[in-house]
This record gives sequence, structure tokens and C-alpha cells, in this order.
Amino acid sequence: MSTALSPRSERFFLLTLAGIQFSHVLDFMIMMPLGPILMAAFGIGTHEFGLLVASYSFSAAVSGILAATFVDLFERKRLLLISFALFALATLACGLAPGYSSLMLARGLAGVFGGIMGALIHTMIGDAIPFSRRARASGIVSSAFSISTIAGVPLSLWLANHLGWRAPFVLIAAFSVFFLIVGLRFLPELRHHLSEEKRAHLLSATFSVLGDANHLRALLFSALIIFSGFTVIPYITVYAVNNVGIDQHDVPIVYLFGGFATFISARLIGHWADKYGKVEVYRRVALLATLPLLVLTHAGIWPLWAWLICSTSFFVLTSGRMIPAMAIIASSAQPKLRGTFMSLNGTVQSLAMGLATTLAGFLISLDGSGKIIGYPLVGYVAVAANLLAIWFVSRIVMHGRHE
Repeated sequence: MSTALSPRSERFFLLTLAGIQFSHVLDFMIMMPLGPILMAAFGIGTHEFGLLVASYSFSAAVSGILAATFVDLFERKRLLLISFALFALATLACGLAPGYSSLMLARGLAGVFGGIMGALIHTMIGDAIPFSRRARASGIVSSAFSISTIAGVPLSLWLANHLGWRAPFVLIAAFSVFFLIVGLRFLPELRHHLSEEKRAHLLSATFSVLGDANHLRALLFSALIIFSGFTVIPYITVYAVNNVGIDQHDVPIVYLFGGFATFISARLIGHWADKYGKVEVYRRVALLATLPLLVLTHAGIWPLWAWLICSTSFFVLTSGRMIPAMAIIASSAQPKLRGTFMSLNGTVQSLAMGLATTLAGFLISLDGSGKIIGYPLVGYVAVAANLLAIWFVSRIVMHGRHE
């Protein structure tokens, strides 16, 4: 059941969630463009950098499993804001980390709370927004990805290039404090999922979710989508600088173009998904995404303008398919179990991210001149997972079509 919000309240609700998502996404995304800087600062290779990125994902996976045992027992707003406050502290710890090991530990802590937040944001959309507007709502919240790439990543990289790699994490912690205050003011309390009925035991809701075949299909679909993106995404910047010949100082331009394009496309894709069908739009966008995915992983020495066309297409289509996909996934859950299901979905996605990043880190390596070798193979693995997801999506049943 959806909680009725006035149009004005719904708008503020979604914009506030987008702001929280912005902090969360920027914190995760900033690791990828910082790759060349961190590898130089710590004297590490692609394997060690892959583990640094994956530490966030694996921690988020563990927190998702734990959150599934209690997330539907508490009011949504309070749980989200507590997790957000702890996330801000962990991100600040990243900026204060004295070395590689301590940074990995701090990234892991950020992943713990980021994992809970990511699941709660999509749970709250499913709770409060009717099915007929759910993809559009996901598009608005997903615009946080676009804004983080338009403004957050270029600003963070500018700070990293001038003040060192620690500066972006301090900036993200400051953003988090601001949006925490906004969340206290504008997020409504969501407690309709709370039941007087006592659980048989702590894991009863988890077992109920995992006992539903439709839930399992949705979780597999979710894993395939994430895996197909995160074999490629963490190493894009390192590949662009080392292989394609993009200057490190031009990397913010790449994210500026990609983010601006996705900011425009995210709302359009959300609107199309609600109008023409979430499954149909997902399939078309995901199929189109295979082309820039293959081209990007096979690129040689290119001028900046050519790389911008390819990388921007990749950003638009790879992130765009997530908008109808998340509406499909959230709608596959039984409403009373949505929080538990989305926490488990967060775990599955985080595991898929971590496994994809780690696998790709071992499939690629640096040659004597510092160039990445093996990236085309990573592209083929990503395409295979993407095509499997396209084939599989029609097997998922969505609830709430008549809300």
C-alpha cells in the first residue's frame, strides 16, 4: 500500500531522497576517477585498487543481510537518517585515513551504512509512490547520479588535483551534514508497514522473502544488471588516462558531459517507462547499452571529443536502464516485506559489484608502459551478463499495478 502524499509533499520527499542519494552515490563514484591519483599515492596496481573499491561493496553486502533482519521493524525516516549520520562520519574517516589499509577500513565502514541507505531509499519510494508513477519517481531520485557526475565529481577531482585525494571525502561529509538537516525537515514518517503481529523469530521476514520464487527471480535479475556494469565502470578512468591518452586534468570534463546528458535522459526514461511499460523500455535501453560498452572497452588512442561521445553514451544508457529496472525490482516485492526484500536486494547488488570489480581487477593488468591489458575481455563478460538480464526480465511479476 502506498502512503498518500500531496503533490507538494511528494515533490519535496523525492528531492530530499535525491539529495541523500547524491551524497551516497558521489561517495561511491569518486573512487573510480580517483583511481590514477590513489594508485600513484599508494604505489599500488589494478588488483589493489580493485580491492579498495570492492571493500565498500562487500561491506554493503554484509550490512544488507543484517539490515534485512530489522529494517521492517522500524519507522523508515528515523532509520534512514541514523544510517546517513553514521555514513557521514565514515566518509570523513576516509579523508583522514593515514594510509592504504586505514582507507580500506574506512571505505568498508562507509559501505556498511551506505548499503542500508541505498536499500531504504528505494524502499521508501515503493512505500510512498503509486505504481503508476514509480518509474518516474525512480528517475527523479536517480538524477542524483547525474548531478553527482555534473557537479560533484568534477568539483571533487578539482579539489583532489589541487589539495590532494583527501579533500573530496571531506567535501562529501559536508554535503551529507547539509542533506541530513534537510531530511529532518522534509521527509515524512513512514510506518504503514509496521504490524502489530509479532514475528516468529528474527529471520522470519528474511525466510519469507527468500521463500518467494518471484523475489528470487528479481534478485537474480538485479545481480546480473549490476555485474554487467561494474566489471567495466571502476576501471574506466584508469583506462582513459593510461590507454586512451586522456589527460588527468581532462577527466572532470568526461564526467561533466556524462552527468549533464544523464540528468536530461533520466527523467525521460522514467517517463517512458511509466507510459510504455517498464519491461519494454528496460529491454530497449539495455540492448542499446551493449554498443558503447563494447566500443569503450576496445578503444585505442583517441582524441578527447571521440572519447566524450563514447563515454557519454555509456553513462546515459548504462545508468538509464537502472531506472525501469529498479521500478521493476521494487514492484516485485510483496508490500509488507518490501523493506526486507530491498535490503536483501542491496546485499545482492553489493555482492555483484564487489565480485565484478574483483574479477575485472584480476582479468586486467598493467604492462611495462603502464597500459591496461585485458579490458576487451572484461567488456565481453559485461555484455554476456547484460544479455542474460534482458532475457530474464519478463519472468518477474510486478505487484501494485492497480494502485
